[in-house]
Amino acid sequence: MGILAVGSVALDTIRTPSGYAEEVLGGSATYFSLAASYFTDVSIVAVVGDDFPEKHLAFLQRKGIDTSGLHRVKGKTFRWSGEYTGDMNCAMTLDTQLNVFAEFSPHIRPEHRRKELLFLGNIDPDLQRTVLEQMEHPNLVACDTMNYWINNTREALRKMLSLVDLVIINDAEARQLADERNLYRAARTILAWGPKTLVVKRGEHGAVMVRPRSVFCIPAYPLEEVVDPTGAGDSFAGGLMGYLSASGKTDEPTLRRSLVFGSVMASFNVAEFGPRRLGELTFTEIESRYREFEKLAEFTKL
Repeated sequence: MGILAVGSVALDTIRTPSGYAEEVLGGSATYFSLAASYFTDVSIVAVVGDDFPEKHLAFLQRKGIDTSGLHRVKGKTFRWSGEYTGDMNCAMTLDTQLNVFAEFSPHIRPEHRRKELLFLGNIDPDLQRTVLEQMEHPNLVACDTMNYWINNTREALRKMLSLVDLVIINDAEARQLADERNLYRAARTILAWGPKTLVVKRGEHGAVMVRPRSVFCIPAYPLEEVVDPTGAGDSFAGGLMGYLSASGKTDEPTLRRSLVFGSVMASFNVAEFGPRRLGELTFTEIESRYREFEKLAEFTKL
């Protein structure tokens, strides 16, 4: 089926209890596309500056990602700097330099408009809508957002959510968006705006999928060390959407399995700084960890 991913490509500087990494490849579209590329064809739409290292472009292309929609313009690439201390689920932002990303206006190439799955990464909801308007009837549209857009563009975001099939956000964002303390009441509020499915990322506590007639929960893969959580949510979304694309279905059993594959990809992502571990995986490793997840959640055949 193939996926079009629209979002950011960035250079990240990260400090965690495990160490420090300077100007590693980052961005929502980067992590999403790398995770999804193990399952399906992925095309990326983003913008970088003329300082963007060629080695990073080559890295994406070696993974089979179509970068023809990655626009290089004059100026500096989007940069983000953050630190993780006690709570590895939450980064403290030290510096954000939007640079060329501040003027990002996604233009979708004709060959990308026919993609059957569309992932709208964490960008302005008005930009998300302009992307959707350029597409030719995708079978499934998913989107992410963050607290900045919830605080500053709430009505535009609500209108955007009414146009999508799947929303993938974290638990704090779900509560903030719906103005509900209880996660499940928040989920029902969001679904009432139009999406068919809400997936709530809960970091080390796993993920929850809420649909009009069902709730499904999975744990996170148990890890003794988390080196760098940056991009874990986007790699989760990439694994989820990649599996849906590969299966060609969006029924309940397929959606449930897709959450497990999303968690698998996120668990690999956090093992090293940046997306390096995602770039070194084999599908045998992915399948093996999926089977381990099955055992983690089994309780009827012990």
